[in-house]
Formats: sequence, structure tokens, C-alpha cells
Amino acid sequence: MSPSAAIGPVRHPVTADDLDRAVQLAVAVLREAPPLAWGGRAGSLEWDCWETVEHLSDDLFAYAAQMGPRTPPLEGEVPFVWERRRPGGPANVVHADRTAGPAGLLQVLEASGALLVAMVRTASPQVRAYHVHGVSDAEGFAAMGIVETLVHTHDLAQGLGLAWSPPADLCSRVLDRLFPHAPGATDRWPTLLWATGRADLPGRPRPTAWRWDSTPRA
Repeated sequence: MSPSAAIGPVRHPVTADDLDRAVQLAVAVLREAPPLAWGGRAGSLEWDCWETVEHLSDDLFAYAAQMGPRTPPLEGEVPFVWERRRPGGPANVVHADRTAGPAGLLQVLEASGALLVAMVRTASPQVRAYHVHGVSDAEGFAAMGIVETLVHTHDLAQGLGLAWSPPADLCSRVLDRLFPHAPGATDRWPTLLWATGRADLPGRPRPTAWRWDSTPRA
């Protein structure tokens, strides 16, 4: 047995470059949306497409902010005020100026993604910060940002009538980081959709409840 076989397969960590790639791919696809389609419902979500991009932007911003303090919180979130613009809408810190139109909305998304990319690049490997699904490190926040980006772009693509199929290598790395018990022999993008309650897999109905494990990996 070779030394590498003895210690198991090598895990490829999630990086800031992976996150930047995911955000840029998502923005490029969403720029193709018809200007009047943003008020339609985003896939299976209860939010419209505009609100869903605001929610995604808010996720990316919040993950960056969570690692921002010199001593990041380990028992709760940085206490921003999250507000809903309507009953049933997403509770966000980040809201886009609607007078800026879809181009401005996507600029908000790109800027929020850039904040998290920068934080992941510069944070010490020893940094830990609170997340409800497990105190995490910079790699974990990058992986969470990628999952949010990939699956919410899937929701948006359904609502906006766009094609969206992200790279298998991105899906593989975030599945390995956040969903270590997901099946490993299935196609990676359908498996990520299954793991986030958005699709069935052969012989595996979609979960009615799901969560990732954001605690650091060895």
C-alpha cells in the first residue's frame, strides 16, 4: 500500500479563487436575464428574483463581516439589524436601490462577493467565527458562500428562464467541505442540489430538511 493510500484520499481545500469564480459565473449568467423578469418568483422559493439576489448578497456580506472583528464572535452573529421589506420577504442588512435597476442589483451582488473573497484571502487559518451550523474557519465561510451562490443562482435561473450548470469541481469541493456524508459516486451538481433539498437523486428522495456542517475539517 502506498503512503497516500494509507492516509486516505487527498482533500482539495476550498479557496478564495473558487469563491470568486462562483460569484463571477453567477453574475455573468444573471446579466442575461430579461429586464422585466425580476419580479417573478425564484424557483421553489417564496421570494421574487430581485429579493433572492438581495438575500444572496446579504449572505456573502454577512459571512465576510462575521470574520471581520479582531476577535470574531463564537457564540452569535455580529449584531446588524436585519429587516424585511415586506411580510415573508428575506430579512437582510443588504438592500439594493431599485432605481439602479438590474445592473445595480448585480453590482451589489458582485461587491458583496468581493468582500467575502477579500476576507477569505487575508484571514489567518486560525480564525474561527460563529455560524449556526458550526463555528467555522475562512475555508468554511468560502464554501458556504459558494453553496449559497450556486444554489440560489439555480433558483434564479428557474425564475428568469436561464440555463445554469456550474462546474463539477466547484460542486465537488464544497460537497466535501460541507456535506461529507453526501453520496460520492453521483454527479456533483445534482448531488449538491439534492443535499440542499432542491432535487432527487436515483433511489434518494430529496431531503425535507437539510443543513451543512461548517466546522473545520482536518
